[in-house]
Amino acid sequence: MRDDPRSDEELITAINAGEEAAFEALYRRYRDWAAGLALRFTGDYDLALDVLQETFIYLLEKRPTLRLTARLTTFLYPAVKNLSIAARRKRSRHAPGEQGLFELPAREGPPDSAREELAAVLSTLPDAQREVLLMRFADDMAIEEIAAALAIPAGTVKSRLHNALKALRDDPRTRGFFASE
Repeated sequence: MRDDPRSDEELITAINAGEEAAFEALYRRYRDWAAGLALRFTGDYDLALDVLQETFIYLLEKRPTLRLTARLTTFLYPAVKNLSIAARRKRSRHAPGEQGLFELPAREGPPDSAREELAAVLSTLPDAQREVLLMRFADDMAIEEIAAALAIPAGTVKSRLHNALKALRDDPRTRGFFASE
């Protein structure tokens, strides 16, 4: 099936009117993003797929009054995050050993030392700084979108991002990625 040329806003209007094809188009457009984000939060592929499904069920439950006031990723981010945390909690009650939030999941194939170094440095950041950094650069969200998704002031986002980038600049393992001043 071809990609639907309608904007997210037009698709939301169609979903509110009960158009199934519009929901399918929106799902295809954002499923990879939502699954990747869920995987980042859960560290578990199967759990991330469960969160993906729950996220789009959540979206469907918002109709027929759903209104898009920001990018859809800004709207979905808190849902994916909260559903991921709930899924991790539920799983941790049944299985020992828990990974930290916002970790980069291991990739299949040969080890990538640069990726491992970056993951090691990121793991030293406080969760709040790591989350904002990943939202900005992995999810390509603007400061205002991050603020809206996390329900915090834009100044707090900027501060966390500044501190995270400073920590990366100061760490010898990642210092080389920043231009000399």
